[in-house]
Amino acid sequence: MTSTVQNTGLLVARILLSVMFIGAGIGKLGDVQGFAGYIASGGVPGLLAWPVILLEILGGIALLVGIQTRLAALGLGLFSVAAGVLYHYVPADQMQMTMFMKNIALGGGYLALALIGAGQWSVDALLGRNTSRAIA
Repeated sequence: MTSTVQNTGLLVARILLSVMFIGAGIGKLGDVQGFAGYIASGGVPGLLAWPVILLEILGGIALLVGIQTRLAALGLGLFSVAAGVLYHYVPADQMQMTMFMKNIALGGGYLALALIGAGQWSVDALLGRNTSRAIA
């Protein structure tokens, strides 16, 4: 695989994996209290609403531009799996199980990005922090 193809793929992956969280985090700003109530319904303290919103928005932006990509991807991946387990694992409800599997799959995508890095078309690369390697 050529370097250009790999870097293009990593850029597209970062964009696709970031837009969901940026949009979700911005959407939660319209009703932070409602979101706090929702997360409390899953056993997570409502006071974590703001940190979750910031993780979604700032983590998503970090992935989008490729800064601290490995850390952002790891955080969003762990968040995706935790949210899937806490809020979507309902074996009797096919729609919730679809959401659960989506979250688990996203966790895998974020893990892959955390392992490979942002690629050369990123702020990490501009700062000399990108250590991604071509897969041989």
